[in-house]
Amino acid sequence: MKPHEFKLTEEGMKAVLPPLEAEIMEHMWKVKVATAGQVYEWIRERHPEIRRSTVSILMNRLCERGLLKRSVETGRGGMRYVYSITSTREEFEEKVVKSILDALMSNFREATYAYISKMKK
Repeated sequence: MKPHEFKLTEEGMKAVLPPLEAEIMEHMWKVKVATAGQVYEWIRERHPEIRRSTVSILMNRLCERGLLKRSVETGRGGMRYVYSITSTREEFEEKVVKSILDALMSNFREATYAYISKMKK
């Protein structure tokens, strides 16, 4: 996943993901594998107004972005999607940093080099 936007005023994952998607990813990096229902139960403690369908939609968006993958599992209640992470948090952060630095080098090569050389001193 390459971030298409970097919000300078936000901290952590919220700088590259919408707030609820960032929260879901923080949770998924801890648990590694979960159903939308399990994530819904977890996030509802923080956001009592959230709907289960919203969590499913957000998790599907995270799949589209390549941060999660899903598989179908059949159980007593029928079919359900099981979501799992596609990379560790560290791998994701590395991709974000690379993407941002590549963009800076493409657009502001001299200024980027100058700034990085000052940082090393």
